Amino acid sequence: MNPVPGGSSYLRESPEGVVLTLKVIPRSSVNALAGVQADALKLKVTAPPVDSAANAEVVRFLAEILDVPRGTVQLLRGATSRHKQVRIVGLSGSQILQRLNPYLESH
Repeated sequence: MNPVPGGSSYLRESPEGVVLTLKVIPRSSVNALAGVQADALKLKVTAPPVDSAANAEVVRFLAEILDVPRGTVQLLRGATSRHKQVRIVGLSGSQILQRLNPYLESH
């Protein structure tokens, strides 16, 4: 996997798609991007970490803010952890950064 030129440490391009490293905060009051922590994009979701509800909400919320179908956002690792990696297919790293920036600038 390669970092995106001019990109961030939480985003890497691979031949299969772009991989985002996330730190997920379940049971938040709102779904929101909450900035960057270490090498991870901090993501708050309202769903609890029970029966994969938070994982499903991560996929749904990322698909919504990136304006892509849910099927293009895939959980790669971290199904039972707050630290997750997701793959987004069909967008370049720079396109993803462009779509995330308005949400990150508010934090």
